[in-house]
Amino acid sequence: MIKRTVTSILGLIILLTHPLTLSAQIDDLPRATPEQEGVSSEKIDRMIRSLMSLDKTEIHSVMIARHGKIIAEVFPTPFRPEYKHTLYSCSKTFTAAAIGKAIEENRLRLEDRAACFFPEKLPERISDDLARITVRDLLTMQAGITPDWEMRNICDNWLESYFAKPVTGPGSKFQYDSICSYVLSAIIQRVTGMTTLEYLNDRLFRHMNITDVAWEQSPEGITTGGWGLHIQSESMVKFGLLLLNKGLWQGKRLLSREWVEQMMAPQADTGGEGYGYQMWMCHQHPGAVRADGAFGQYILIIPSHDMVVVLTEATLIDGNNQRDLIFDLLASIPSEPQSLKKANRPISREYSLPCISGKRSGKLLRNLRNRSFSLQNNKFGWNEVSFSPGESALQMNITTRTGETFTIGFGYRKWIETAHEAYPPYSVSARNRFDGIEKKSIVGGSYACPTDDTLRLKAHWINWISSLDILIRAEGDSLCLDITENYSSEPPVTIEGHRTDIPLAQ
Repeated sequence: MIKRTVTSILGLIILLTHPLTLSAQIDDLPRATPEQEGVSSEKIDRMIRSLMSLDKTEIHSVMIARHGKIIAEVFPTPFRPEYKHTLYSCSKTFTAAAIGKAIEENRLRLEDRAACFFPEKLPERISDDLARITVRDLLTMQAGITPDWEMRNICDNWLESYFAKPVTGPGSKFQYDSICSYVLSAIIQRVTGMTTLEYLNDRLFRHMNITDVAWEQSPEGITTGGWGLHIQSESMVKFGLLLLNKGLWQGKRLLSREWVEQMMAPQADTGGEGYGYQMWMCHQHPGAVRADGAFGQYILIIPSHDMVVVLTEATLIDGNNQRDLIFDLLASIPSEPQSLKKANRPISREYSLPCISGKRSGKLLRNLRNRSFSLQNNKFGWNEVSFSPGESALQMNITTRTGETFTIGFGYRKWIETAHEAYPPYSVSARNRFDGIEKKSIVGGSYACPTDDTLRLKAHWINWISSLDILIRAEGDSLCLDITENYSSEPPVTIEGHRTDIPLAQ
């Protein structure tokens, strides 16, 4: 049993002396104090505090590995290490690893033409440019097809729709497009007879003890490739260490060294940082590369410091802010090993995302208890809500348009966790968007009454990414829910609810 303790003023969990029961899936990697690996706990602490204080940002996890050991990890309450997180475009880097493995097994080549894998999906007339798109062009986002981000939302035949689009000069212009990654995933399935997830499970994940993993599928039954991977933060660290070590995992070669080096080298001119094979170069720290997903999902690989940093979050600001803070930490690491004064000095205080501020109760909340309200049509699919007291909590009971029901619990000045059989709110609107994902949501909830006439709820889907900030107010006989999504910069969505027999204002 390894020994752990929390060692951050803001809940930075660093492995020191406190024993925990092991779970092979999440406590798999060796742990050490930062000082044992030449890093200052104080400097890491400062970085974490800075990340937590960023505007329009909710930090879900931070993990730092150096010399193959986890030296710092933070999971602000209500988030926990055992919960998976959706990775958005971080998924692309895993797809590139699958392509490299298939090339190593002589199932395809970089210069193979993409159209040749799907003759039944091609238009009747094939242009010369369409015929020229290669696997390499897809890996480097240079397919020559103008990205159409709505295509996946409105049709079921993604491959056929993609190949029907105009193509101009493949291999010559960088145009970031998740469907390029989807086509790569489809190629993997065509040449191996397995989905990309099945292939990675067999070739990589099972060797790395990555077992709790899921991936969204398209209407065509293909792993989405460019988004939709659902995995734990420690598994992200493991994957980062595999790339940092050029394809070696605990002395066993899982990916060829040459392929990993190609993935992590500039392959396309983006007019900025540079792009490898489904990976970004980091201009703040030359030689560092990253898997990069929407709303701030990162696997940072930093060979110069033998370090991997994983960050999951929901942020609406430019990710350069977060990466600057991480790379500022690197500047404080001495180039030569030295004894650091703060070794083995535990500071025990857990960090929590802020609970809702306000009073425990108010007039509106008292009027809401044990009443139901029908809602106007809305993007969340909620048809009816009711509110009932729970033990030290408030419960919101939701009935959907399809007749499903679930309950979210909200604690006062604390987070309460509830689980239910429903999918979370999600920024991606792709057809069949939850295929391949277990229908189970785990929600952390907090509530308070900012004023006597308002109620505010915060719901974090802690095995996903999404959160909803719900301000409830009464207008005559109507109930208004102003809902802010953490994955949208749009104004709050306002939903009206009606109960006509008892005016809320009374």
